[in-house]
Amino acid sequence: MFGEAFHQRETYRDAQPSADYLERLLGSDTFIALAAVEGDQVVGGVAAYVLTKFEQERSEIYIYDLAVAATHRRQGIATAMIAELQRIGALRGAYVIYVQADYGDDAAIALYTKLGAREDVMHFDIAV
Repeated sequence: MFGEAFHQRETYRDAQPSADYLERLLGSDTFIALAAVEGDQVVGGVAAYVLTKFEQERSEIYIYDLAVAATHRRQGIATAMIAELQRIGALRGAYVIYVQADYGDDAAIALYTKLGAREDVMHFDIAV
């Protein structure tokens, strides 16, 4: 579903992780996966990471991917998934959820503006 929504099918399909890897990820306390399902079809999803902070005993949640199938957009699915993530975050004692949006992704920017305070930051990818 993410590959379709982001027009990056290869990224999400060509080198899928093993079942063991996914079991470890899904079983960890640092990853949250949510799916919006209609019948037997996944129509939305969130992949988020819990980041334990060092300066205080608290954590924050980073929404790494959030997508809704094109046929199901503008129905409140993304807002509902974020509300569920907020509920989970509160149960886990997180103090904030944050997410990035790309310039030009007006729908995402409008959604996140409705739900939170905007911070303009720079993002850098550093090769390993």
